[in-house]
Amino acid sequence: MNRKLDLLIVNPSSAAKAYQDLAKVYAAIEPPTWALLLAQSMRSKGHGVAILDCDAERLSLEEAAERIGDADPRVVLFCVYGQNPNSGTTSMIGATLLAEAAKNEAPERTVAFVGSHTSALPREVLAYPFVDVVLLNEGVYALDNLLKSDLASDLPAIRGIGWKLRDGGGAARQVINPAERVVPNELMDQDLPGYAWDLLPYREKPLDLYRAHFWHAGFDHDKRTPFAAIYTSLGCQFACNFCMINIVNRTDADDDVDASHSRGMRFWSPEFMLAEIEKLAGMGVETLRLSDEMFFLNRRYYHPLLTGIIERGLDLNMWAYSRVDTVRKDRLELFKKAGVNWLALGIEAGNQVVRQEVSKGSFKDVNIREICGTIQDSDINIISNYIFGFPEDTQETMQETLDLALELNTEMANMYPCQALPGSPLYTQARREGWDLPDSYEAFAFLSYDAKPLATRHCSAAEVLRFRDDAWQTYFTNPDYLDVVERRFGSQQRANVEDMTKIRLKRKLLGD
Repeated sequence: MNRKLDLLIVNPSSAAKAYQDLAKVYAAIEPPTWALLLAQSMRSKGHGVAILDCDAERLSLEEAAERIGDADPRVVLFCVYGQNPNSGTTSMIGATLLAEAAKNEAPERTVAFVGSHTSALPREVLAYPFVDVVLLNEGVYALDNLLKSDLASDLPAIRGIGWKLRDGGGAARQVINPAERVVPNELMDQDLPGYAWDLLPYREKPLDLYRAHFWHAGFDHDKRTPFAAIYTSLGCQFACNFCMINIVNRTDADDDVDASHSRGMRFWSPEFMLAEIEKLAGMGVETLRLSDEMFFLNRRYYHPLLTGIIERGLDLNMWAYSRVDTVRKDRLELFKKAGVNWLALGIEAGNQVVRQEVSKGSFKDVNIREICGTIQDSDINIISNYIFGFPEDTQETMQETLDLALELNTEMANMYPCQALPGSPLYTQARREGWDLPDSYEAFAFLSYDAKPLATRHCSAAEVLRFRDDAWQTYFTNPDYLDVVERRFGSQQRANVEDMTKIRLKRKLLGD
């Protein structure tokens, strides 16, 4: 007798609405790292698991719903994460549409949600009529216990979930069980034992449906595939006001919990991660994202990992994150030698008062210009991250941020309008003080037509969004910047960037 599939993990697609026309060519298509982690963990416990990656396969709603029906799993788990802080919320665009379709097709099937947005707002997600169960944090132990259960009478005993208790008339009441722990550091290798790469779809060879960020491949479209992204650690020890990354670590089911209450980092062993990276290299991957929030922080972990990559002769093009104030000049040679060709720096704001407000105040002791010069002297490219529209921002302070970006003129710059993302301390403050927040998932997507950033105390949401869009255009059409691209990567790559700048986003808030 064929065994019924225990779990189908769904990575929904929201790309068309979240990225507009940039989704067609320029946006990355990343392997769903948390879906892969959960799949491998559940397989190690003996559960039968499959992954449906709607984003990679570019499935329509109807196609995806049909695939779920064909798989006929006991549990459909919508794994709604994102590598970027806002992605968990914006990915709810596609997740809710598909979950509703799947539930309508088979009302008896259990539909569950896990991810950063679900961890932030479990009651709001559980309120959807098509959602049966929510996992309150990363869900590793709760999911295992859910799959071991009868999906009905056992639910009250499963820690770390929210579920619905139905009365005789079918009316549902939300029940939030006591929280479950996250995987402790000493059990990372055992209870999150790697990635289920073999469950991903591909066209001709593994990972060929995934593509790196445009800039990561040196603005060369031909070098973007195959591509992979992995974590070597989870979480962050800092608590920036606008960030909600740590919300998936929550072990407190109270409604007023935000990401700042569950800061901290956990690490896989370097030996374990080296084996995972070697596995990817054996599959032909050269372009690799190290998705850790703070890779350039703890030498105890990154040094043996990078040294092992060098000793194994792995030829990789990697990028990693660092805070400006954790860059160490004497470590950059090791990073470059191992293949870390890009460092992403959270500069955020050019004005010190604005930066201090969002918990970046320690940067006052760091010369940002000097740090950027040191990195570039080590032959490592920089992705600078900037945010416009913090609560204290004015037109003048946003201009300071743009001026700093133009002065630093790094090889890549990300420019975001400020959002109070669910799970962040800023979201808690916004709700408490009655600020005008987005009323749709699309409005949280900063590149979408419906994008609606926070208003500041001095600028409207429309003014912030217009400034961000104009700033992006100014930066990427700046002849000085284009000269950097040409010197660093080539004339064709410069032309590729110029082609990208011809795609103009449409904005409802700006009257398009």
